[in-house]
Amino acid sequence: MSLNQLRVFGRSGTLISPLTLGTMNFGEGAPADPAAAGGAAQGYAPTGADESIRIINAALDAGITAVDTADVYSQGQSEQVVGRALKGRRDDVFIATKFHGQMSANPAHSGNSRRWIMQAVEGSLRRLQTDRIDLYQAHRPDYNTDVLETITALNDLIRQGKILYYGTSVFTPAQLVEAQWLATTNHLIPPVANQVPYSMLVRGTERDVLPIAQQYGLGVLAYGPLAGGWLSGSFVLDAGRPPTRVHSLPGRYDISGPASERKLHAADSLARLADKLELPLVDLAVGFALNHPAVSSVIIGPRSEEHLHAYLKAADTVLDESVLDAIDELVPPGTNFVERDAGAVVPSLEYAELRRR
Repeated sequence: MSLNQLRVFGRSGTLISPLTLGTMNFGEGAPADPAAAGGAAQGYAPTGADESIRIINAALDAGITAVDTADVYSQGQSEQVVGRALKGRRDDVFIATKFHGQMSANPAHSGNSRRWIMQAVEGSLRRLQTDRIDLYQAHRPDYNTDVLETITALNDLIRQGKILYYGTSVFTPAQLVEAQWLATTNHLIPPVANQVPYSMLVRGTERDVLPIAQQYGLGVLAYGPLAGGWLSGSFVLDAGRPPTRVHSLPGRYDISGPASERKLHAADSLARLADKLELPLVDLAVGFALNHPAVSSVIIGPRSEEHLHAYLKAADTVLDESVLDAIDELVPPGTNFVERDAGAVVPSLEYAELRRR
């Protein structure tokens, strides 16, 4: 695989690079109110604007053609950085951004309602300094808003020329099918994409989400090939406590629970497999994510130019059947060790009162 071998993005016919540059780490730093940004993961950008712009330009120069961001990343700062970096290059880049997260102290500035979508898209267009967004994605499901309202609003934005395509992120299998069915029966343009976490340690989407994407011709942006740092090489049995930076996401890096302990053992085994193959773990991880036939592009999230170059090198990794079989033996297909690794926990699992009389 090479960055020059562009892939078709689902049934849209659009060609994008096998790697997409993710920009969650880009911005000016921590906002005044990180809680308003949806938590530390979305409210803090470790990479400042100038370095972020250098990384974006280096990625584009290397052959990456797609950039993924979100309005909630550092409360709009990530989109602003992307807009600045793409001056003069806009027409050669596939820009994907997202709505849903809370964008101020006002809780009404969030969600998937028509009212918020129509306001959110204007903010994203302004920050990105563009007249259209290539892919506009619902960052998370909104259980307070009817799906038909959401997709009708997005259909209208396509008709207005403000977005070209729309998609979803971490929607459940039922929600993916519902969105397709509602669009078809109501003569609307259906979503063409879904964004999902996918890695050697997070394989739950192989059970149903990825097959559904193939059935409906959805383009798939797979994020987290390093499983949020678990496949960075730091999470091995003799490493002691994991790096402190990753504790910004409560629950995902607590290695004291039985599920996380099994995950740690699996991460250690995968690191040993990479050593046996004389292959950097990042190469093994990215090569694995790129190999699934449903995956259109893998989102990488470098925090420095050094990280970027490691990802770019990994894009050339091709894993043979024996290596893929070895990975399957260590982490069986369809495995998620921790429920939250799926990207979002459905209310019926998160809140005990919804499943108890």
